[in-house]
Amino acid sequence: MRLSLALLLSVAALAQDSGSGERWRLQYFYDVDRATFEISDLKFPSAKRGLAVGAVVTEGSVKPMSVITSDGGAHWTLIPLKEPGQSLFFLNDSLGWMVTSKGLWQTEESGRTWKKLKAPSGILRVHFTDPDHGWAVGLRKMVYETRNGGVDWVKLSFPDDVKANPDYTHFSWIEFVSKDTGMIGGSSKPPRRSWFGMPDWLDPEIASNRRAWPQLGILADTRDGGKTWKPTSTSLFGEITACKLSPEGWGLGLIQFSDTFDWPSEVMFLNWKTGGQRRIYREKDRRITDLAIAAPSGPVYLAGVESFGSLQNLPIPRKTKILRSDDAGQWVEMTVDYRAVARRVILAVAGPEDIWAATDTGMILKLTK
Repeated sequence: MRLSLALLLSVAALAQDSGSGERWRLQYFYDVDRATFEISDLKFPSAKRGLAVGAVVTEGSVKPMSVITSDGGAHWTLIPLKEPGQSLFFLNDSLGWMVTSKGLWQTEESGRTWKKLKAPSGILRVHFTDPDHGWAVGLRKMVYETRNGGVDWVKLSFPDDVKANPDYTHFSWIEFVSKDTGMIGGSSKPPRRSWFGMPDWLDPEIASNRRAWPQLGILADTRDGGKTWKPTSTSLFGEITACKLSPEGWGLGLIQFSDTFDWPSEVMFLNWKTGGQRRIYREKDRRITDLAIAAPSGPVYLAGVESFGSLQNLPIPRKTKILRSDDAGQWVEMTVDYRAVARRVILAVAGPEDIWAATDTGMILKLTK
């Protein structure tokens, strides 16, 4: 007797749940025919309040969208946005900022309403240490500072010390571990066209035989609350796309590589007090897209997707993979809901017991026991 697909999936779900220990359970899924909620960022500023932003994409339209919860994920509400959200930063469970494709917005109601702020064009992320003092980083070597909550912005000059063409240079992340200590990261990579101007996934044989080119990795750190920044640069074959810091003096850095490199990604253990670093994770069949530190002493989590062959950036969702380590050395692959597929996975931490993940395919998962 042939089993239906629905029954087979139900059996798979029961088999997955029959084990013990922590697992990632699906809490929200934008399940609409011929539409995808492409989540760009996820934040849980508290255990109860969470917000994901992005856009609902169909064949004929792109609708900016957010989904919020105020009861720890028991219920979710879709709230349309004026512009597609790209990244989020929250100072507390009410006050937050959203970078969109066209500017910067602020909420004082946990994302239920937003007001647009004046901001430099081309920003990618913001970070605030209090309601007034913050920074914006982005394209063309851009780093700006505000001391009045985003009403006015002043361009900082230290990026001029980095010898790189602004047209190909950007800062993509900013992270503070305390009010005084923070880091900014970015890269500079001149464009390299595929043969005949085609994307790599359309000519995989040619792409896989091309040599990877190094690019300039850029880091800037401050130890005085942003009064001064010290930039450094080094040649890398990949891009540092994310960094998380612990107040205990260590952190994690994520490097992602192009299709032509031997590895899809690698994770580095950082000593931000001394500048030391060492690689702690790298696998050919796992492309890591985000990382998180659950508490000052850990554990730490890596999130990503399955990786096949030499081409990592295929526009096809793959199985979501999340790993945990208590010592940033030994990794355990965790049980993830079988329905979770993605091209990119994002992690959000509200506290040691409240850790979430979102996919760019419209799914939000929670770590449960």
